[in-house]
Amino acid sequence: MRWILLPLRTVLGALALMTASVSCQTGSRDGASTTSVGPWVSDNGDGTYRNPVIFADYSDPDVVRVGDDFYLVSSSFNCVPGLPVLHSKDLVNWTIIGHVFDRFPYGQFDVPQHGNGVWAPSIRYHKGEFYVYYGDPDYGIFMAKTRNPAGPWGPLVRVQESKGWIDPCPFWDDDGKAYLVHARAHSRAGINSILTINRMSADGTKLLDEGKLVVDGRNGKYRTLEGPKMYKRNGYYYLLAPAGGVPQGYQLAFRSRSVFGPYEGRIVMDQGKTEINGPHQGGWVELKSGESWFVHFQDRGAYGRVVHLQPVKWVDDWPVMGIDKDTPGKGEPVLTCKKPDVGRSYPTLVPQTSDEFDSRRPGLQWQWEGNYREGWMSLTERPGWLRLFATQIPKKGTNLRSAPNLILQKLPASEFTVTTKLEFGKLAVGGKAGLMIMGMTYSYLAVERTAAGDRVVEVTCRDAAKGGREIEEGSGGCAGDSLLLRVKVSPGAICQFSYSNDGKGFIPVGESFPASVGRWMGAKVGLFSMAKDGAERRGYADFDWFRFE
Repeated sequence: MRWILLPLRTVLGALALMTASVSCQTGSRDGASTTSVGPWVSDNGDGTYRNPVIFADYSDPDVVRVGDDFYLVSSSFNCVPGLPVLHSKDLVNWTIIGHVFDRFPYGQFDVPQHGNGVWAPSIRYHKGEFYVYYGDPDYGIFMAKTRNPAGPWGPLVRVQESKGWIDPCPFWDDDGKAYLVHARAHSRAGINSILTINRMSADGTKLLDEGKLVVDGRNGKYRTLEGPKMYKRNGYYYLLAPAGGVPQGYQLAFRSRSVFGPYEGRIVMDQGKTEINGPHQGGWVELKSGESWFVHFQDRGAYGRVVHLQPVKWVDDWPVMGIDKDTPGKGEPVLTCKKPDVGRSYPTLVPQTSDEFDSRRPGLQWQWEGNYREGWMSLTERPGWLRLFATQIPKKGTNLRSAPNLILQKLPASEFTVTTKLEFGKLAVGGKAGLMIMGMTYSYLAVERTAAGDRVVEVTCRDAAKGGREIEEGSGGCAGDSLLLRVKVSPGAICQFSYSNDGKGFIPVGESFPASVGRWMGAKVGLFSMAKDGAERRGYADFDWFRFE
């Protein structure tokens, strides 16, 4: 174990706030060096944590407590398996335990539909079952349920066919009656900044009426009002919802004595004087100890929308999130804080990253860009290796952003290094296989097999989302049929590729470059194997492992 020495300001400058038992402080976004558990560790090991609790793109998080366990879901858009489920015992240490579905059973998701699909899910527990709802802005509101959040989940049920309905959250009242609150996306519905509540069947499978508009932000007071979550506490119904847009936004609370209002609202957290921009959209949980906490995201550009944890205190039946420093009733985000009081300490954990490819399925951190098809990969033909069969870019595409068979995962920290071992001896002429950073712009380091021999190439595709063409940025030679590929990511998401023939010295290829955001998501890192268009033989590439440090 490596010991972490906290900055002096963390030890001496803790501020008393929130509740008598919780102390927190604000400050800069990035903290001290981390342990060997992962590139980013939130748990400081001394009873405190630092934000973000998950330095990865788990956008639009929602959370629920069931007994001593916490479960989190987030947007996954077009990526499959879809709708990840994470588990924690203390709201700080999280791991991925599964996904709600393996493939989209509707739509055109056999090819990448960047930015479409799963938007802003919610998770609830009702009568022994877990329910997850999400909005697909093109197809409607969907629900799945299970008794085991690790899966398998039941089939997706379309609760409402609609255009532009997003961010649904179910609510079961004390009398057993069920409701659903949701927002709208202007891009599809032609209207936004309104929140609507519908009556819903008790089994959560269908809506029973046209709904009632309960909060109208179109007068400019609540610009881009969205992402509502519904709760009940001390006789009040609450809608917690963000507004103001993602990077510049803030968190609102609305309350009423009646399900359908009228609702009064106020801002309960904004950026304040911190560097944590847009504290935005999340979920509230109450602990057995009586503490309240709020999980939300912060937009970090190419790193995506990372997850933060804020203490909550209740003042006159209003939630105040983070530190209430300058404006009574409105908080600002914390950088470090005492961990939630869950009665005991738990091991330090982070969402999975590295993969030795020793199982029959890829690790839960991996996702494809479209519905998986048999023949893309094998983990059994050569046990201990990931075999990626070379496929062709879809005919309508001009670059790899149109390829569904990229196996990718989220960036897990502000700085890290990824190394993978590649064997390429079975690639066909014209084939490529390698390591990539994918976004609106993408770059990769690959081995290309040519009639004249094998070579290492760095390729960049600028404006990939607009059909841009690939440009070779650098190249090098390789000996034998295997080598190590590496990308080092520095603060600011600045990337540098390198490779090694012997594992001792690494040779840089090309210039450093910034990772690019994707459509509603951060950049991703991962692997691919592609064949030359029209090739009679395609071959395959084998990857021995994929390691973060």
